[in-house]
Amino acid sequence: MTDREYLFSLEQIGIKLGLEQIRLLLHALDRPDLAFPSIVIAGTNGKGSVTAMLERGLRAAGYRTGRYTSPHLTHIEERVAIDGVSIAPETFDRLAAKIREAAQTLPFPPSFFEATTALALEAFREGGVDIAVLEVGLGGRLDAANAVAPALSIITSIDLDHQQYLGDSIEKIAAEKAGIIKPGVSIVLGSNSDAVRAVIGQVAHDLRSALIYAPDGVATRVSMQDGVTSMTIKTPAGTMTDVRLGLRGRHQIDNAVTVVRALEALDLHSRHSVPASARRAALEGVRWPARLEMRHWRDSEANAPVDVLIDGAHNPAGARALAAYLSEAFGRRLPIIFAAMHDKDLDGLVCALAASASAFVCTRLQSPRAADPRELTARIAALAPRVTVLATDTAAAALAAAAPLGQPVVVAGSLYLAGEIRELLS
Repeated sequence: MTDREYLFSLEQIGIKLGLEQIRLLLHALDRPDLAFPSIVIAGTNGKGSVTAMLERGLRAAGYRTGRYTSPHLTHIEERVAIDGVSIAPETFDRLAAKIREAAQTLPFPPSFFEATTALALEAFREGGVDIAVLEVGLGGRLDAANAVAPALSIITSIDLDHQQYLGDSIEKIAAEKAGIIKPGVSIVLGSNSDAVRAVIGQVAHDLRSALIYAPDGVATRVSMQDGVTSMTIKTPAGTMTDVRLGLRGRHQIDNAVTVVRALEALDLHSRHSVPASARRAALEGVRWPARLEMRHWRDSEANAPVDVLIDGAHNPAGARALAAYLSEAFGRRLPIIFAAMHDKDLDGLVCALAASASAFVCTRLQSPRAADPRELTARIAALAPRVTVLATDTAAAALAAAAPLGQPVVVAGSLYLAGEIRELLS
């Protein structure tokens, strides 16, 4: 098999939490993670947006950046970006060969996520980055991205998700996320419940890590027009006025505050200078696909353009944020193309979205973990009996079925679905 095929074959190992294998793999590669400082970001929701904003701000400050995120939407190279640009396929293949060779020294094969994390770190070393921003894949304490020694840690909002791996309560999940906190390394915590703050605060105290709770000492003034947020942010370090957020949705306000506080912390306490102009660029200049992303599709039968709003909401908290945006920005029910993994909280997702849906058009994801669209229609019919429900077998069929039902057509339930729909629109 090719080196790329080898990497994808590791997916059959499934989710494997623990740091021993990734540490052995990094040692076999002669520790690429030590070639540059890293910022590690964990959380249930918002960590992808925060990663994107933070990287954009660091790039605006003049640093050569690495960005590692997951999952990818359409092409695996999207997970690894240098200066905001995904690495080339040929670079990915060459690095996959290097990872494959190094993995031969391990007692057991690495997981797919361990291999891609090591590949990203090696890409960043080869690319000569000044600083890398790493998004945790699952949890924190035992996630492969937590094998690095960070210069700063960030935890975004925490909610119930992946309970089978992380625990069945907010406190247990927060404890897993808190595993990215390292002794003496500052931690920025985004807006969270008192229960989460108590857990994170105790861990930070025990490890003598300075805790910055992002909303503390911050005042914001917000207005929204046509779904786009403008705001003034006053922090202990200064004030930014008339900031027009590059990412849609009121929930991005908390993410923006978290990013500003993190960049201010870097500016004050590290060798990385991040001026106010770069902090503004982080919020205004960021682009992040499948986060309330408005795209367009031409219905071949009607020969008319159709607005399509793509969002990666894949847990109840993300779905509630999406529903709040739809209510504020459009004020009417809209057709929702829906698909999800069978191990997700399907009832929670549907209940969060039902009040915003004029219809659910269920479809099948190209993944063995995907819920069957007929199963989804039955669940939705039971939970939201007054909402029209349709089943289709492909994302293309779902688009064709949803287009006549109203605009914009909303896409939600899975980042994998977002990727499939984006591929159809490209």
